[in-house]
Amino acid sequence: MTVRRIVADDELTIVTAAEHRERLLAALAEGDGVRVDLSAVGEIDTAGLQVLLLARNEGERLHVPVEFADPSPAVTDVLALTRLEL
Repeated sequence: MTVRRIVADDELTIVTAAEHRERLLAALAEGDGVRVDLSAVGEIDTAGLQVLLLARNEGERLHVPVEFADPSPAVTDVLALTRLEL
């Protein structure tokens, strides 16, 4: 089993949410697991947060492991603000 690595780059916002959503859903459809590197995210908004939650929930539904790795300070701040854990 090979875990697919996806890098969420500079922006995880409404501007890029659809693109990230499609990449994550395609990776989940492969069924091998997904590791999302969040270290380069400089900006995240509610649309970006929704994409991450969708990936987590879809992974659970499909029984495909999803890992969120190395959250940037921007991601950590949003997670703390919303009291969510990914």
